[in-house]
Amino acid sequence: MASDLSSLLNSSRALNSHLSRPDLPSVNLSLDQIEAQSRRLVSRQPGASSDADRANYLLAQAHVDAPALANSIAHLNTSTTFSPLQPLQDTDVSGYLRHAHEQNLISTIEEGRRETQEHFYRLLEERSHKDWEAKKRRVFEELGGRATSDSKALAEMKKSFHGKAALAASTGPSLTLQMQSKMMAYDRAISELNAARLRGTSCPVIHLLMQAAASLNSEARISHCPSSQQMLQNFHVLAKITGEPPALPPVEHAGAHILNAPLFERKYARVYLGDSDSREAAALRTQIAKGSREALEDQFWDIIERSIQSRPMEARLGGDPSVANKIRAFLLMRYYKNGQWEERIELVAGQPLWAKLYYLVRTGHAQEALDEALKSQQAIEHREDSFVSHFRSWVESPERRLPKPHRDHLQTVYNAHMLHSASADPFKLALYKLMGKLEPSRRTVPQVTMTTEDWLWYQLAMVDEEEEGGLRGLTEVLLSYGERHFDGAKKGVWPGVLLMCGQFERSVAALWEHPETEIEAVHLAIALAYHGLLRVPSRAETSDISPLTLSPLSPPALSLPMLIWRYVRQFVKMDAKEALQYVYCVCLSADQGDGVGRENVETAWELVRRIIVLAHSGPAWEELVGGFRPDGTRFSGVIEQGAALLHLQNTAQYNEQILIRAARDSEENDRIPEAIKLYNLAGDYGTVISCLAQALGNTLAQPAGETDKGKIIERTAVEILRHYERTNRAVGKDRDAAVRLLRIREALNAKSSGRFDVVLEIMESTDLIPLDGDVAKITRKAEEFKDLHDALQRNLQVYLPLTMEALAAVHQSIKNSATAETTRQMTLTALRKKSRSLMVFGGILKYRMSPDVYSYLARLDVEIAL
Repeated sequence: MASDLSSLLNSSRALNSHLSRPDLPSVNLSLDQIEAQSRRLVSRQPGASSDADRANYLLAQAHVDAPALANSIAHLNTSTTFSPLQPLQDTDVSGYLRHAHEQNLISTIEEGRRETQEHFYRLLEERSHKDWEAKKRRVFEELGGRATSDSKALAEMKKSFHGKAALAASTGPSLTLQMQSKMMAYDRAISELNAARLRGTSCPVIHLLMQAAASLNSEARISHCPSSQQMLQNFHVLAKITGEPPALPPVEHAGAHILNAPLFERKYARVYLGDSDSREAAALRTQIAKGSREALEDQFWDIIERSIQSRPMEARLGGDPSVANKIRAFLLMRYYKNGQWEERIELVAGQPLWAKLYYLVRTGHAQEALDEALKSQQAIEHREDSFVSHFRSWVESPERRLPKPHRDHLQTVYNAHMLHSASADPFKLALYKLMGKLEPSRRTVPQVTMTTEDWLWYQLAMVDEEEEGGLRGLTEVLLSYGERHFDGAKKGVWPGVLLMCGQFERSVAALWEHPETEIEAVHLAIALAYHGLLRVPSRAETSDISPLTLSPLSPPALSLPMLIWRYVRQFVKMDAKEALQYVYCVCLSADQGDGVGRENVETAWELVRRIIVLAHSGPAWEELVGGFRPDGTRFSGVIEQGAALLHLQNTAQYNEQILIRAARDSEENDRIPEAIKLYNLAGDYGTVISCLAQALGNTLAQPAGETDKGKIIERTAVEILRHYERTNRAVGKDRDAAVRLLRIREALNAKSSGRFDVVLEIMESTDLIPLDGDVAKITRKAEEFKDLHDALQRNLQVYLPLTMEALAAVHQSIKNSATAETTRQMTLTALRKKSRSLMVFGGILKYRMSPDVYSYLARLDVEIAL
């Protein structure tokens, strides 16, 4: 074996003998050392140019000189980047202009790209911040407060993620005194609105809300709060848009002419929710623009009158109270300084006539403006030929639109004398642009559209539904400006801007985003829904975070049910009746198509059920849902009286959708007494008794008087059973069980007072435990035990020890009594017999109770037997 290995070794050494060269040194390096040496040798060699040569060859076939390009790049001078590629001669004016034009285009494109990028990231940041604030606010609301939350609120929120127990967690933050006073001012208007709806008459709800806002405005002026004044203006705008009168004739007078009485409820719903390209929709947009413009005119006239009253010496009004004289006084105050009129104010017949005409139009006194123009017609025609005739046609036109020939003439005059004039009177310029609808894309007139309100009025006056997209075109421009553009100088303007351009849903959502205007947002939404100017999204499109739904395929929509519930849940426990008044308003949109109206009605029913479950018990709760008088007659509650507002067709639907389902919700939220009363009101007497039996069984093991809830259940059970026995209702197993459970409770109460003989008497009357010693009867009773009501079966270990304790106590009492020996022995024997019967019965049902209970029974039985 060893010789074989030696020969093998020699053979292996001889394998490379033919490769050996004596002139080469042997390598005594490891593999890592060889690799490192090889890499060093390669790095010392000049780079291989085969790849570069092949690349140059391929590029040369495409007529690309790669070496020349590489050389140009290497010697590129970045300082001449924006210089002309070819040198320009000093006399090459066209080349210079062409180069400057190209550079301007490049710089404009680059600047636009940079601004677009910055705008995008700014909007992204604002949107993220707004979404985060909305989510944070929602979390705080669920916790029970905006800034703080206690452990109870947190527990309720945790419970809200599991089934219908969310009802207990759905109450909102605590209210401040200021919020309560504001709510009370507005809720009277909602109550009057619903009362009018029940009578079938119209209600000037916007003016009722304006009165509430006006009452709050005096307080707001003291606290320097501008939001109340802005909301008063918003309601005024909506009143102008809808044409709602300040008041209606009394019912006794309007009743004789009910067909002639104005109908406000859902007046504009068909057009507003219909095709936006129809003729009726265009007319509605024209009405919106006109109403908004008139509201701004009224607002500005009020400012002028207050300015004149505050500075009478400068105004120099005199004894002429006419509109034209007040405008003259206002112009003196604003544009007459140090004995002369401001620059560019053109005087006609010694007065600033153009400014006077413009401000008369601006304040809604177009007819007075025409009268002034006619008075000074000769002086005007001397300067501007045919102005008065055009102005007359424009004022007398119902739509404030001139025929095309007149507009073309105005355009010619405007282009020739005003467009490029640096000294033209700005008010004359504004009048020409208004009459001829000239240059609608240029939206400002220097020295005329100075304030936001002036600018908005000017845009609305320029709107023409037949040109430039009408009100929709203006809306797109305003939305592109955004909230930041309008709320920079004065807060709270953006919702009013949206309202004036017909974006009612966005306006309410903008108000809702700010805590100080949440209350106004809800009431504005109700007023809009009443007049049919609010679009509600379907349940599938409604967001959990924001009430506003925006879709690229459909107009904006606002979830009125979400808005109302988030508002009323703040006081639903304290004042359920007022919360109900607001829920009635959810059904205002019941006529909306595509199934949305039906969804809103069902949502209103659900909210009513929530109010029933969350409202505090007591007389106010019974006033809400109804109840029974002591004589057994039934009286209806507030909900049933307003069933028509909830679109409940009959009593059966009211019972099924409201009472019975609210009773189930009350059961799930552990409000058993209320659930029993609701089932009773709905006429579901079998469920009433079943629920009573379960509730009595659940409270039976509790000591008497330990919980108010148990006492309420027992009191309710006594009243209902007495009434049912008198009317012979719900006869059966459940009623028998409820009667027996009440008797057991009486026995427990007797035990608490130490009357064990009464306990024994009551328990024998229930016929639950055989005590006569008949084994056959005891066995039969034990077999029938499984057929008893579940509440009686569950409480076996309550009433079985109770009976044995009564036997033991009576036995001890008789044993220590001074009665005759024969009588005492007979009584003790009877008690021992009952005790043994109970033990036999308990032994058969031994496994239906705990071992401790059976041991306790055995110990008492031994004591009785001794």
